[in-house]
Amino acid sequence: MSHPLLSPEAGGRHLLLGNEAVVRGALEAGVNIVTCYPGTPSSEVPDTFRRMLPSDRYRVEYAVNEKVAVEVAAGAALAGAMCLVTMKHVGVNVAADPLFTAAYMGLPGGLVLLSADDPFCHSSQDEQDNRAYARFMGLPCFEPASAQEAKDMARDALLLARELAQPVMLRTTTRVNHLRGRVDFGPLPEKPAPVVTFERNPGRFVPVPGVARARHRVLAQKLEEATALSDASPWNKVTDPGETRIGVVASGISRAYLADALAEHGWEKRVKVFELGFSWPLPEKRLGDFLTTCDTVLVLEELEPLVERDLRALAQERGIPVKIVGKDGPLTIFGEYSTGIVAEALALTLGEPLPASGKDGACAGQTDLLPGRPPNLCAGCSHRAVYYAVRKVFGDDAVYSSDIGCYTLGMAAPLRAADFLFCMGSSVSAGSGFAMVSDRPVVGFIGDSTFFHSGITGLANAVFNKHNLLLVILDNGTTAMTGHQPNPGVVPTVLGDDCEHLDIETIVRGVGVTDVVKVKPFNTRATVNALEAMKARTGVRVIIAEEPCMLFAKRTLKRERARVAQIVRQDADVLACMAELACPAFRQEDGNVDVDPTLCSGCMVCLQNAPSIRACNRSESHE
Repeated sequence: MSHPLLSPEAGGRHLLLGNEAVVRGALEAGVNIVTCYPGTPSSEVPDTFRRMLPSDRYRVEYAVNEKVAVEVAAGAALAGAMCLVTMKHVGVNVAADPLFTAAYMGLPGGLVLLSADDPFCHSSQDEQDNRAYARFMGLPCFEPASAQEAKDMARDALLLARELAQPVMLRTTTRVNHLRGRVDFGPLPEKPAPVVTFERNPGRFVPVPGVARARHRVLAQKLEEATALSDASPWNKVTDPGETRIGVVASGISRAYLADALAEHGWEKRVKVFELGFSWPLPEKRLGDFLTTCDTVLVLEELEPLVERDLRALAQERGIPVKIVGKDGPLTIFGEYSTGIVAEALALTLGEPLPASGKDGACAGQTDLLPGRPPNLCAGCSHRAVYYAVRKVFGDDAVYSSDIGCYTLGMAAPLRAADFLFCMGSSVSAGSGFAMVSDRPVVGFIGDSTFFHSGITGLANAVFNKHNLLLVILDNGTTAMTGHQPNPGVVPTVLGDDCEHLDIETIVRGVGVTDVVKVKPFNTRATVNALEAMKARTGVRVIIAEEPCMLFAKRTLKRERARVAQIVRQDADVLACMAELACPAFRQEDGNVDVDPTLCSGCMVCLQNAPSIRACNRSESHE
C-alpha cells in the first residue's frame, strides 16, 4: 500500500507532524533530491522520505555532515535537479561555506535549505537565530507557523528557488517541526520536476575573484526581484479591523501565539496585524504603508530583534512617526514565546491590565509544576559501561573532552565524564588543544556518527602535530540521539545495497594512529585493562568501544538478551553499584534495591561489580 503522503489526490485532509507536512510540500513541488545530516528538530523530514522508499520520484541521502549535504545538493541543483537539504540550526554553521558561494553562483535546478532552529535549547547547545544567515547570505526566507503552512511554504520555497535560480531558506522552529495539525493536500504532479539542462559557464560557476565580484552584483539584483515577490506574496498579509492605530508585526510561530492571545482576550478588533510568512527580503512597500497607519507597532519574533531593527530603519528612512515596541518588557531574546507572554506584551501595548500568565519558558510558566526528569543514558547503554571503566582508571585526575550526542549525558554525577564541549567533532581538536597547555591527562569521547561527521580531520591534525590525547570512539553502530539514522559505520546488513560500510579502525590507522585497540564495553575487566595500558603511554591513542546501541539492537537488529540482572542479597555492594553506575533499571523502595526487568537490557555490567547480583532468565525475573 502506498504511503499516504504519496497520495496523488488534492484536497485530502490529514493530521500531520510539521516535518511530515514539509515532506508533502516538497513532493507537491516535484523535489528530485533530498540530502541531510540528521539533527533534532529536523530529523523526521529525511526519515519520512526514507520510509517511503523505494520511489521513482526522488532520491534521499544521509551525508556525513551538513557541509557535505549542501555540497551534494548544490552539485545536483547545478546539474538541474530540484533539491531539498535539511539540518538543524547549528548545522548551518558547518554548511555556511558552500552556502555563501552557492548564493553567488545561483543554482538552476533550485535548492531549499531547511534550517530547523531550536529556541529554548530543547536539544541543542545554543539558541541560534538563522534568519540572520538568510540576511547574511542573501537567501529569501519563508517562516511557517502551522502544519498547513509548512506544507505550502515548502512547496512554494522550492518553486521560488527554481524560478530565481537561487537558494532559498525554509526556516522552522521546534514548535513548528513537532506540532501536529490539519493539512489539506494539493495536487501531486504525475512526475517529479524536470531536470534543467546544465549549460557550461565557468564565468558563473567557477568563483575566482573576478567572477565572484560580478556574481555579488547579480545576487543583489536577485534580492531586488525577491523583494518585489515578497511585497506581492500572499504569505505576507494584513488583518485590519479598522478604527485602530495600534499594529502588530509578527513572524514565524509568534503568529500562532498572537492569534491565540487575541482570541483568548477578545482583542481581535483592538489591533491590526501584519503577518510575515515570506519574511526575507522584507516586503518594504507594504510594511511602509502599514507603518503609516499606526501610532504604535508591537513586533513579535522569537530570539533576535531582526525585524524590529529593520522596521526602525524603515520608519526612519521614510520619516514615519511611529513607535516601535519590541524586545523590552516581557519580550526578550531568550527562549520561546507562548500565548501568555504574547498576551502580556499586548496588554502593555494596549494599556490593559496584565493577564495572569507566566513569563518564562516554553510552557507559559508552568514548567515548575512538572516533576524533575533529568536526562539519563538508557538502561543497558554501552556508554555508561565505558564511563564507569574510565572513571575507575582515571578518576578526577583526567580532563574529559566531550562531544555532541548521547555521550553528553555523561556530564552528570556519578559518571562525570564530560568537562567541556564546543561542537560536533570538537572532542578531538579541543582535547588536543587542552593537552597542549595542561599537564593533566586528557580523555576525549566521540561517537561513531560524529567521528565521520567531523572527527576524522581533528584526529589527522592530532597525529600531524603529535598531540597527547587518548580518544575513545563510542561506536554504537547508529546515529542514536536523533533517531537511529544510518551513517557510514552502520553494519552492512542494515545499510543495504545503497551504501558502503566504512570500518572505523581502518580509518583511524589510515590517518596515522598506530596505538589502537578495540574493546567490548560490557566486558569491564578487559576495558579497564585496555585503559590502564593506554594511560601508561603518550601520543595519540585510540580505543574503539564497540557495542550496538541497546535500542537499535532491539528494534532494528532484532536482538534481545535472554537474561536480566537480579539482586539476591541486599548487601553494600548493591548500593555502591547503583550509586556508581546510575543505571535507571535499578530502583529503591523502603531501603531495598531491585532491578526492573522491563528496563534491564541484560548488559550484565552490574554483575561484574556486585557479587550480590546474579543473572536470571527473563521469565524467572517475574516470579
